[in-house]
Amino acid sequence: MKTRMRTHTCGNLRLQNDKEKVSVCGWVQSRRDHGGIIFIDLRDRHGLTQVVFDPSNNDQAHKEAEHIGREWVLKVDGTVRPRGEGLVNPRLPTGEVEVVVDKLEVLNKSDTPPMEIDDNKVANEDFRLKYRYLDLRRPIMQKHLETRHKVAQAARSFFNEQGFLEIETPLLIRSTPEGARDYMVPSRVNPGQMYSLPQSPQLYKQILMVSGCDRYYQIARCLRDEDLRTDRQPEFTQIDVEMSFVEEEDIYEILDGMVVNVFKEAIGVNITIPIPRMTFHESMERYGCDKPDLRFGLELVDVSEIVKKGDFGVFKTVIENGGIVKCINPNKNFSRKELDEYIVLATKSGAKGMAWMKVADGKLESNIAKFFKEDLQKEIIKKTGAKDDTILFFVADRPKVCNNVLARLRNKLGEDLKLYDPSEFRFVWIVDFPLFEYDDDIEAWMPAHHMFTMPKKECLKFLDKEPGKVVAHCYDLVLNGVELGSGSIRVHRKDIQEKVMKSMGITEAEALQKFGFLLEAFRYGAPPHGGFAFGVDRLVALMCGFNDIREVMAFPKNKNAQCPMDGCPSQIDDKALKDVHLKWDIVKPEKKGNLDNRME
Repeated sequence: MKTRMRTHTCGNLRLQNDKEKVSVCGWVQSRRDHGGIIFIDLRDRHGLTQVVFDPSNNDQAHKEAEHIGREWVLKVDGTVRPRGEGLVNPRLPTGEVEVVVDKLEVLNKSDTPPMEIDDNKVANEDFRLKYRYLDLRRPIMQKHLETRHKVAQAARSFFNEQGFLEIETPLLIRSTPEGARDYMVPSRVNPGQMYSLPQSPQLYKQILMVSGCDRYYQIARCLRDEDLRTDRQPEFTQIDVEMSFVEEEDIYEILDGMVVNVFKEAIGVNITIPIPRMTFHESMERYGCDKPDLRFGLELVDVSEIVKKGDFGVFKTVIENGGIVKCINPNKNFSRKELDEYIVLATKSGAKGMAWMKVADGKLESNIAKFFKEDLQKEIIKKTGAKDDTILFFVADRPKVCNNVLARLRNKLGEDLKLYDPSEFRFVWIVDFPLFEYDDDIEAWMPAHHMFTMPKKECLKFLDKEPGKVVAHCYDLVLNGVELGSGSIRVHRKDIQEKVMKSMGITEAEALQKFGFLLEAFRYGAPPHGGFAFGVDRLVALMCGFNDIREVMAFPKNKNAQCPMDGCPSQIDDKALKDVHLKWDIVKPEKKGNLDNRME
């Protein structure tokens, strides 16, 4: 870290540096005047060093230090010495020493900062994003960026050792639907035409396989114009991987190895491999979702076959109409107030309601228990393994709704009851996804992941008439209930790709118009290939103990996809619009940053 301005950082001076002449640079964290001696904590991204201005050592430097404020940028030359007896700070790596200043240079002054540079005093979200350059000075934010850097470097090192090539794919591409809206870029030199920004490098990495580049990776920037959540941003980063002449087992072996390397190098955590696997069907049955948090149990139990023999009309009607009844049994009793709060959560999650019954002396108690004879009550208790003085929560609805509601309820109970260790990392591969999901809104089959996924060989016969039966060579990697990424063995044959598109209602003409370049490439000997993409933002957030990916991104957008710091998105002047052959067709709104204007 030695440069012409500094000999050491603010984080690496120790007792062994006693009596050394040093130069350190940084920002003023705090200033204290104790009986004429001034102490300043000088901060850089590596840590804090206490510097001492003693008039008996250098009166001029002491006088200059009297006017120093927070966040001023200083360079100090001085001598390292041990701190006095009883003055050691065990919370700091540099806490046993201090630097007695011989010379002070003010590199820059600072206005009074609008926010504290303190991990214990965190400003609100918009304020942090507006003054992001100040927020990033906080030690915890510096640590997050360093962890992100280590993840990227560990991934690169691993793939390089495995014979992969790092290849960049284009940012200006043809618009290809991938489940979200594209960000569009008008072409100045091609009037009336637009590029889109990539939601992923999917098609280009497949074409690289056709090109003979049999092992590719890239730390890729991707963009999607979609509604934002804590785990989504309009632009994000993924570790993108593709391999030729492979089967699923080869993909798992490579990616398990990458996970081990990244966790060991970035945060010093050992991950046990092989990472366990669970089929999509099993995950939905046991946990109600395809991204289960395996740090705790609390599995869902299907009691449809038992409760349909009872007299509770709600359950019977749901089952008769093709629905199911599932329950969950947290090992705890709840107050009526707590039960009502969980009922509200269930209804907000899509349920029409949530029933409950308490286990007491081997029987069930509640206002619906009377609809189940004693033998049925015992069956329910046996099936669920429920103990006395605990509650059973029931949801009855269509399978998709029932599973979704109970999955959310399970996660909330896991959090509320502290059923897991927040520092634990539990991975699982979810495999054997269906190729298609039926979209009731548009009454069509849509890909569960994407249309470039290879169906299992035994399922090819279902493509034409029974697409709902098609199982794909598709897999997701889940960590602590969060999907880190997904991948698949890809379609490499033109005839199969056309059948998949046909199953989705895509005509031959539409297929050629949207994906003609890929289908054309498949005519010239595409090898079997497969790959995966990891979300770097989500991975680093979980490593650092967060769900909000903005905590590990240098310059994220807010919930309105805006950047309060630089004011983007911003309005464009008429000349710039004319250059790209566009014009507004309505009056621009006065509200700054709103681009909901229609254009032609």
